[in-house]
Amino acid sequence: MRRALFLLLLCIGLPAFAWAAPTALGIFDGWGAFRDPATPRCYAIASPAAMIGRAQEKAYASIGYWPKARIRGQFYIRLSKPRAPQSELRLTVGSRRFVLTGNGVHGWASDARMDAAIIAAMRAAPSMSVESRSTTGGAIAERVRGVGAGVGDLVYLNGGASGIGGGVVAGGVLLGGTSGYAGEI
Repeated sequence: MRRALFLLLLCIGLPAFAWAAPTALGIFDGWGAFRDPATPRCYAIASPAAMIGRAQEKAYASIGYWPKARIRGQFYIRLSKPRAPQSELRLTVGSRRFVLTGNGVHGWASDARMDAAIIAAMRAAPSMSVESRSTTGGAIAERVRGVGAGVGDLVYLNGGASGIGGGVVAGGVLLGGTSGYAGEI
């Protein structure tokens, strides 16, 4: 009886869990693009391609869009190890340099204007790097590939045995057709 009840609850709950999980839109040059209908939000995320030393935390860089909160193109970085207090956190994207705000393993742009400048620089740069000093006095240096990572307009096509599908992001917003699909052929 308990087993049957467990299986029934699992069958009922699984579709709700699957609906709430982020949907992968695609991967481009090391960046994964996702849509999270539960929040709702869209984001691109990438792990460092290279770093100095051993990671203590799971490092990544991300760009997020929360349409209902009117947040577009918010840059965030999570470092592989905590940085020392009062240690500057520098982001280099191509020839542009930015000093980020944050604490511990967290770093972000100081305002929306800096977010926009970072994303504009990412559109043309092949990679970006972040540097700081760790709490143990060692260096923090991480490089993330960044080709097209901050693009607000994107068309993604994917072909396979089940057909050709895709996704469209325009102005930082994932477009959906009448049935919730966009880019399906």
